[in-house]
Amino acid sequence: MNIRRAAILPASLLLIGGLSLAGCSKAPSTGASTNSASSSTNGDTTYTIAVIAKSNSNPVFLAAKTGAVDAGKRLSKELEGVNVVVDWQTPPQEDAQLQAQYVEQLVASGVDGIAISVTDANTLNGVLKDAVEKGVVVVTFDSDAPESGRMAYYGVDDKEAGKEVMRQLADQLDGKGVVAVLTGNPAATNLAARVDGVVEEADNHEGITIKQVYSFTPETATEAVAKMQQVQTANPDITGWALVGGWPLYTDNALDGIYEHAKIVSMDPLPLPLEYAKKGQVQVLVGQPYYGWGEKSVEMIVDKLNFDRAPESEMVYADFDIVTTEDAEEYAKKWDKWLGKDAQP
Repeated sequence: MNIRRAAILPASLLLIGGLSLAGCSKAPSTGASTNSASSSTNGDTTYTIAVIAKSNSNPVFLAAKTGAVDAGKRLSKELEGVNVVVDWQTPPQEDAQLQAQYVEQLVASGVDGIAISVTDANTLNGVLKDAVEKGVVVVTFDSDAPESGRMAYYGVDDKEAGKEVMRQLADQLDGKGVVAVLTGNPAATNLAARVDGVVEEADNHEGITIKQVYSFTPETATEAVAKMQQVQTANPDITGWALVGGWPLYTDNALDGIYEHAKIVSMDPLPLPLEYAKKGQVQVLVGQPYYGWGEKSVEMIVDKLNFDRAPESEMVYADFDIVTTEDAEEYAKKWDKWLGKDAQP
């Protein structure tokens, strides 16, 4: 079995007595809780935690939503007399301004904690700082805002993700070959860090040569496929592709004329990329803790609220899931769970 599970933080132990899954596109309701633990009529302590992902149309964030919900169900008996309300507030599409609006409204309503995947740190820094100053516990997941005053970040180390992609590809190439690197927007800091990781790791393999780093915009499957096809046709000596994002794998027949000549390792074993792995057109997919983004963020916030315990480091890194052709069918079952009825907006 080649699937490596994400690193698990110590179970901090929370009880989720009720779940408020608000619609993704409407403004947060007011009066949900106070910034300090509020008391319900039965004497329980209630915490309200908002989870704000980047996009309600992206399956990775619906997996995070399921993780937040399941954390409550699984740990619902760990803390006696504690009730945690999870409030899902996520834009239909990526929209930093709308995320900022949600944060402001949630703070005004008295939310106790916020877990957020930050679309644009420059846009969110101010409102998140204000939230922290008002006593809200803030954590980021997937995409960080290190200058926001947040308590911690949970996700992968992007540079290490790039290194892992290259390590897996070098193994597939038996340590020798000509590699093309595919990235999206060159201005994206997380993608730049992954590219740096690929290039740095390639230096550890004498037989590996990096042909070039190829970028494309906009970050669509169509543009990604066109770039790969163009480059492979013009450079038939390419024997490997390191994809720091899975963009071309989100459409059908993307690798025709490429997989016959080159080994391919990509980030993100999402449902469509998994189909390429099942067919053997992609050898390895490197996964992030999509489910854990929600699960661990909620755990960390409640740990702080209820026990005044913060993580030992503000950067809480997860391991990668390594999915091969042999494991793709099994890993796909995770998505059946993560995208089930409880994960739908």
